[in-house]
Amino acid sequence: MNKILIGAIGAVALSLSAPASAADMAARPYTKAPAPMVAAIYDWSGFYIGFNGGGGTSHKCWDGDVGGGVFVGEGCHNAVGGTAGGQVGYRWQSANWVFGLEGQGNWADFSGDNISAITGLRDRSKINAFGLITGQVGYAWNNVLLYVKGGGAVVGDRYRSFDVVSGLEVDRADETRWGGTVGAGIEVGFAPNWTVGFEYDHIFLGNRTIGFTGSGNFLFAPLGAATRSDRISQDVDIGLIRLNYRWGGQIVARY
Repeated sequence: MNKILIGAIGAVALSLSAPASAADMAARPYTKAPAPMVAAIYDWSGFYIGFNGGGGTSHKCWDGDVGGGVFVGEGCHNAVGGTAGGQVGYRWQSANWVFGLEGQGNWADFSGDNISAITGLRDRSKINAFGLITGQVGYAWNNVLLYVKGGGAVVGDRYRSFDVVSGLEVDRADETRWGGTVGAGIEVGFAPNWTVGFEYDHIFLGNRTIGFTGSGNFLFAPLGAATRSDRISQDVDIGLIRLNYRWGGQIVARY
């Protein structure tokens, strides 16, 4: 009887322990590892070409040559107007630093005038074109680039003087003047290959003595005849909105 009882108790114990053992042996559920974080980094390297437009002003002062190397101030004016043009360049990026070279050419219509304190004529000037050849150094925060630039500049100037009463042109001069330039800008990449930005440039042109010749009006000097010499100084300030397309531009994924 005792053997039967002991056997029955053992069978019951075995049956109770079997499900627990099966549960212990079941495979643990698979959990997928979380995906790594991806940061999109804007790359500023590559060739680019673009268009620009804006406005500018050129401060000009005229000093008349009264003989013996003596110049007397005739007056100053600001030549103001609009401009449009294009630029082409190349940039390369190292960490957050961006370096570049750029050439720019613009049509311009910066014009202004004043009445001469010496001759009584209306002295008028106009910048009809300018060009910049510059190097750039910038610092990028992903798709935002802040940069400074500097280099050489060339400006196409036109000078005219008019009789105040008749309005007729008395004499004229033209020149191409070289100088230096410095500037700064901010540019934002809004697509892998496209950027838009704002730039300010100052052009240093110093002063230069210009020989004027007659415009050919019968009341005044004959056409091409030497009339006078003026020392003209000028500096130019320009603000531009720029749109660039870059080859090789991309957004780099970094983990």
